[in-house]
Amino acid sequence: MTDLRQAVPEVLDQAFYTSLGAGRYESSSATAGPWSAKTQHAGPPSALLGRALESHEAREGFRVARVTVELPRPVPVGELHVQVRTVRSGGRTELVEGELTSDGSTVMLARAWRIAAGPADTPRLRPETDPPPLPAPQPPHIMAGAHLDGYIAAMEWRFEPGKGFDTPGPGTAWARQRIPLVAGEPDTPLTRALTLADSNWAVAFELDHFRQLVINTDITLALHRDPVGEWFCIRSSTAASPAGSGLALGQLDDAAGDCGRILQTLLVADR
Repeated sequence: MTDLRQAVPEVLDQAFYTSLGAGRYESSSATAGPWSAKTQHAGPPSALLGRALESHEAREGFRVARVTVELPRPVPVGELHVQVRTVRSGGRTELVEGELTSDGSTVMLARAWRIAAGPADTPRLRPETDPPPLPAPQPPHIMAGAHLDGYIAAMEWRFEPGKGFDTPGPGTAWARQRIPLVAGEPDTPLTRALTLADSNWAVAFELDHFRQLVINTDITLALHRDPVGEWFCIRSSTAASPAGSGLALGQLDDAAGDCGRILQTLLVADR
């Protein structure tokens, strides 16, 4: 089996970001997405914003239940600045929003609902079937036409046997980070989930992204409980209509089972 650390040591010896202080972060090459070495996969910057949203004026007993990320333009691999503010704060709910800028331009926006945690006797409703077991370690996965030495290499992927990114969906994959989000700082359950969430539609490539331009404009992660552990399983599928757009929906599981949903709007256009 190929040793991924020998294949791409410059990625695995990094974190996705290094803090420069005052809300500024330097992006490493590990953030680079599959389409260019110069632009980031949306997972790490989503997590960077999520990290700021959950820590901003944090209140005991509150949890992030939903984050929606907007992607107005590609995020460059370079220095980023994070800003967060409270939109509304009430007794049981609060809405916070964040902005990610590069050279003064907005490259990502996010809003999160932080709500008071429910009581311990809240019933578990509509439990989903358990995810498939975590597969055994696998060789590094490839993606046709993709830049592999950034984000793809910085995550460990385990698909169903015989399947991978180039297998037409629906799809199922387990994944975890190989490196931390911010150097020298612990990850959180929310940031781990957000680091992966943008990969939802790639786990289930069902639209021909070579013949047509297919790209997501947003990411919504809704969590009915806080995730646990490092490993997550995405079970993803895509809906689409002529003269419409695409919609990628994923169920997010961890080692304890179902913990949330991922939703992405897909632009589909002629090249």
